[in-house]
Amino acid sequence: MSNKKQIVNNNRSVSIIQRWLLRNRCHRGQSYVWSNIKLLFVSPAPPEVYVFARDTNIESNIRLTCLATGFYPQDIIMWIKRDGRKLYREDGLESSGVRPNEDDTFQRRDSVEILRKDKSRYTCEVIHEASSVYVMKEWGKNLFLVFTCFSFFFLVFTTHSLHYIYTALSKDLGLPGIHKFTAIGMLDSRMIDYFDSKTKEKVPKQTWMRERLDPDFWVKGTQSRLKKQQWFEVNINILKDRMRQNDTDLHVLQWMVGCEGEMQEDGTMKFHRGMDRYNYDGSDFLSFNNFRSVWVAPVTAAEETKRKWDNDTDLNNKIKGYLENECMQWLNKFWSYGMNQLNTASPPEVYVLTRDTNIESNIRLTCLATGFYPQDIIMWIKRDGRKLYREDGLESSGVRPNEDDTFQRRDSVEILRKDKSRYTCEVIHEASSVYYSITTPVL
Repeated sequence: MSNKKQIVNNNRSVSIIQRWLLRNRCHRGQSYVWSNIKLLFVSPAPPEVYVFARDTNIESNIRLTCLATGFYPQDIIMWIKRDGRKLYREDGLESSGVRPNEDDTFQRRDSVEILRKDKSRYTCEVIHEASSVYVMKEWGKNLFLVFTCFSFFFLVFTTHSLHYIYTALSKDLGLPGIHKFTAIGMLDSRMIDYFDSKTKEKVPKQTWMRERLDPDFWVKGTQSRLKKQQWFEVNINILKDRMRQNDTDLHVLQWMVGCEGEMQEDGTMKFHRGMDRYNYDGSDFLSFNNFRSVWVAPVTAAEETKRKWDNDTDLNNKIKGYLENECMQWLNKFWSYGMNQLNTASPPEVYVLTRDTNIESNIRLTCLATGFYPQDIIMWIKRDGRKLYREDGLESSGVRPNEDDTFQRRDSVEILRKDKSRYTCEVIHEASSVYYSITTPVL
């Protein structure tokens, strides 16, 4: 019997149990019971993966589509990559998300529209963890790779980025480590320089930055940061007045500006995209579209600034020139200085811990991954093979920086001390080709 037919037959049993649950009103913990019953009765089904291309309304373009279908359960990872780099919504990627099929399996379809003459290498990569399958297919070639384990992954570092992040508070909180104004430079998620309103000095955060750049660079950098601090103080007050906000509450204005480049065969980088955007009180406020040289205002309060800046052609040309030229020059220079360190991927150290909670009958299981670089990581806590989510009480710190430019992430869940389920922590760090699966100690 095929996996799909088996799923259909097994779901008849599931439906009977579901009706029993409803009839007996097992509301307490029903979602947990239901998900585990379904796992007991249904075998994982691997995805069938197809890639195809079709014409679009624009004669010079085609649409590449990757389709994964027939898989169960529904958790799946899908990437479309161009020359090894993942594509995102900003690149025009469209996704159907995971949708159900009629036979109780699932499907997902991702696509991107490209120029017909584009000679880049496009691949579709699919990971279905439940059936232990990794699939990679390439458009235009008979490449079809399937791996039934996760002992290694493909990774090609083809893009690098340089970003500066400025943060201004409407008032000084007087708390240690929190300043009214801060500015940091980031190269591929590593901090390379730092400035705050207390020290009033731009300083290097990498040894190679200190060694390769002369003192005049840091003097001029400090002067630039002081001017930006004044600009932020003026403009955060303008926004407060425009939005009729008082001085009692705390308000935050942020600016992120930078560029991303694609590595070329000669070791230099070519401009891929730029970023120049503002955030106010945690929400998007204004962003620059460097391809069209216009500002995008997602909120009404930003429309006045948008109209003013859209009409300033010199300003927009200067910003576009910075993103596409000057920023890329600094990105190439900094990358050449620090490439030995930046090219090195650090694998995570993974620990599984248990500790008491405020409730005597409960304990907290924690999975900690630390010391990894770059910051992209996948972490799951599973109970008897099923991933846990927020609805199950899972808590996550998210990825946070360590002081040595590596990263850490900590996930945890509180369970009954007498729970005899099998809990595992699984960690995938693609950059260092590492996969961990650690079972919690016997309690």
